[in-house]
Order: sequence, then structure tokens, then C-alpha cells
Amino acid sequence: MSYLLGIDVGTSGTKSVLFDLLGNTVASALSEYPMDQPKSSWAEQNPLDWWNAVCSTVNEVIRKSTVSSSEIRSVGISGQMHGLVLLDGNNQVIRPAILWCDQRTAEECEEITAIIGKKRLIELTANPALTGFTASKIMWVKKHEPQNYERCRHILLPKDYIRFMLTGEYATEVSDASGMQLLDVPNRCWSNEVLNKLGIEKTLLGKVYESQEITGKVSRIASSQTGLSVGTPVVGGAGDQAAGGVGNGIVRAGRVSATIGTSGVVFAHTDTVKIHPEGRVHTFCHAVPGAYHVMGVTQAAGLSFQWMRNNFFTTEQEEAQKSGQEINKVLDEICKKIPAGAEKLLYLPYLMGERTPHLDPYARGVFFGLSATHTKAHLLRAVMEGVVFSMMDCMRLMEEMGIAMEDIYASGGGAKSEIWRQMMADVFHKNMCLNNSAEGGALGVAILAGVGVGAYQSVSEACDEVIKTTKVQPPIEQNVPLYAEYYELYRALYGTLKDSFKVLSKIEE
Repeated sequence: MSYLLGIDVGTSGTKSVLFDLLGNTVASALSEYPMDQPKSSWAEQNPLDWWNAVCSTVNEVIRKSTVSSSEIRSVGISGQMHGLVLLDGNNQVIRPAILWCDQRTAEECEEITAIIGKKRLIELTANPALTGFTASKIMWVKKHEPQNYERCRHILLPKDYIRFMLTGEYATEVSDASGMQLLDVPNRCWSNEVLNKLGIEKTLLGKVYESQEITGKVSRIASSQTGLSVGTPVVGGAGDQAAGGVGNGIVRAGRVSATIGTSGVVFAHTDTVKIHPEGRVHTFCHAVPGAYHVMGVTQAAGLSFQWMRNNFFTTEQEEAQKSGQEINKVLDEICKKIPAGAEKLLYLPYLMGERTPHLDPYARGVFFGLSATHTKAHLLRAVMEGVVFSMMDCMRLMEEMGIAMEDIYASGGGAKSEIWRQMMADVFHKNMCLNNSAEGGALGVAILAGVGVGAYQSVSEACDEVIKTTKVQPPIEQNVPLYAEYYELYRALYGTLKDSFKVLSKIEE
């Protein structure tokens, strides 16, 4: 028998999943770790936490499956995008990784834009300078921690740090590299112009591969720590969103995924480069050779839900734990008791600033319409609806760009929630689909791993073989006009508060 391993290095934890060649899950394991916030709007993690999680989950998957490691033909890696990992000359981590949701680099983004020019930057990298991207993080370290930058010999993304630990190779692939703001996205290679103008040595960056290409093989040291066989091929893999796109079959025009994880993402395949003139959605290389994807990203989707759950529903969590219930299902039932619109309560999910559509690191979360009649159950429903409204912002922009949106697939942790899927169906006014695997990102990179070793002929053919639609959830028609009215008010609130967000940011702590 032959098997494929997908490793998904997320923000809250790492999940390793073993699949057979039909895409069936054989065994999976999850290991969680913390995110540090040393200051407001900062977000960091220790890369060794990721590696320890990879080692523990891969060992657990092999043990649980009773599959011999020699039967695992190939490994694919997915990971949270944009994070900055700096290694010194001895391959030791210099400082904690600065994560995708970190918002400290607003000044550096302005500097990058001034150095390269906004129009030229979008032409080269397909995106404007954003606080979440890696380039601004590098510039921040250069300015604020010059001693750390002087020690730097290698710059890696989170999943590519795991690749290095598995294989000893310094490498990346086009989908994840697209989010560094250092890649010439239309030409799928490092941009010499951007690197030269920013003063970043190209030698610090790894070799760029296509996502299904073999980038290295499991080393003897990594084998002893993970249980994988020495010499097991490791393919390029993908950034988490491109990996989830492949895992949901978003490899042809017209098919779109709506993912609620820590962030919220609307993701669409395109066969040609399509760039928003103001960079309000992201255009990256897809994990499908020669193709691209367009995505809108909201910063705090599942994060908003997690914040609400952990701060307002601790009693429910304790009771659920005692009774063996799943807390998110308990909260779904609480949410269902509140009518659509949360009785005139709206939530803006800007806990970590915002990317799509506002490109505003100063934006902050807001409850609007709060009255004495509202309970924490109303706040919960408003949070979940606010997340969906933020994703509708992404849908609008992409439709304006002429991107086909026919079949919408729910993905991420939010896809498990029937009430959240129903909200999306009602707000988007489209059917929400589910496929036969809940392991989107891990399955996506396992498919890429299979293509890399010849188990499948191509990414699209593999998706046709492995991924099947299992459920279609239509909108509740009477909710559609109600949500449309709330959504227009939601859209107007940001414009009203935009200047106030910036004033707030300048108040000394």
C-alpha cells in the first residue's frame, strides 16, 4: 500500500494527516501551541514549537495508523503564511517568528511604498505593501533590531522552516513566496528589483519551486525525531490558503472557497493574472502550475469567535467539558435561539486591524447598536454574522473584478458549524457546499505530494479523483433581504469610524 502525509502548520496548532491514494483519512493528530502578544497588535511564536508539534503529530499518526513509514511515499507541507523566521549561521532561530496577523509594520509599509512606488510594487508583487506581509517585517527588524538582522543568514516562512528541519534544504514554493512581497508574481520568481531597492540580499532567501516539485528528502536526524523513513521525498507544498484551495478542489475557474479559520478567506482560482488596481484583494501564484489565485482576507474571523468564547462563555466551556460535549456545538445551539440580525446588533471584526477590503492596520473591533435588551447570546450571534459580513466584503470586490463565483465551498473550522454555513448562504445568497474531506489544507498538500512522486498525473486530475461534493446548503430566502439591509449598514460603519481608529492608535498607553 502507498500513503501520503500532509502536515499543516497553523497559527493555533499543527495537524498531521495520513491519507491513502483515494484521499481517505487514515489517521490524524493535532498539537497546539501558544501565540504571544508582547505588545498590542503584535503576534509572535517560537518556531521550535512548530517543529516539536510536527515531530509529535507525525509520530502519533504513524503509531495510530499502524502503517509502516516506508509505505509513506511523499510528504507535503502547508503553513500559515507571511511569518518571518530568521536563522543565524548555525541555523539557530534568532528571535521569535513575527506572524501574519502582526500589525507593527505600518511605517515600514509606507517606506516600502515610497521606495518602490505603489503602482510599480503592485505590478511586480501583485499587491500593495501590507503589514501582514513578510517584506515589511524584514524592514522592521532591520530598523529596530539591527543586531538580529546582522546575524541573519537565512529568511524562511513558517512551513519552510519545517522543510529545513525535515530535509536541511533552504527552499520555498510559489504560493507561499507570493505572500512575502519579494516575489515577481506574474513571472513566479524572486524580484531582483524589489530586493535591490529594499537592500535585502537574495542569498538570504531559499530556492523557489513549483508547489508539487520535490524540494528535498527526509534527513537521518529528522527521521529519528519524526519516525519518517530516511529519504522520503518532501514536495514544495503550499501556503495554507492555496493548500486549502487544492484540498477543496478550487483548481478551476468558477469554484470558490469560503474559509473560516483564525482568519477569514474567500479564495478563487484564475487561469491568468488578475490584479485589483488598488490591491484590495490579494493575487498570488496558485499551487497549480501556471495558475493563480485571488483571495480576500479578513484578519480576525475565527479569532473573533475564539475571543468571544474564551472571554464570555467560560461557564459553558466548563459545563461542556464535564458533560463531554463539544463547546462549539453548544455555542451553535445558543446562537440559533437569537434571530437573524441579532436584534439590531452589529459587530465589526477588526480585532487585529483589517486587510480586505480596507488595508487598515488601525481598525479595531466594534459592537454597534448595543442596548440593555441584548445578552451575551446576542453578542455571540453578532460576532458570527460580522465575520460573514467581512467575507461578503471580499466577495463583492472579487465579483467586481469579473471573477466567476458559481460553487462556494465552506472550509476551515467554521465549516463544521451548520449555523455559520447558513449565515454564509443567506448573506452571499448562494448555495454553500461541503466536500468529502474536512482536512482541506492537509489534503491539499498530500495531493501535491502525490503529484510530485507520480501517484497522480496532475493536480486537477487528482482533485477530480479524490474530492466529491457531499452536501449543498441553500439560503433561507426570507433571511436574504434582511441580511442585505444589515450588510449595507455594516459597510457604512467603517467609513464613519475610520478616522477615529487612527486617533485611538495615537493615544499613549
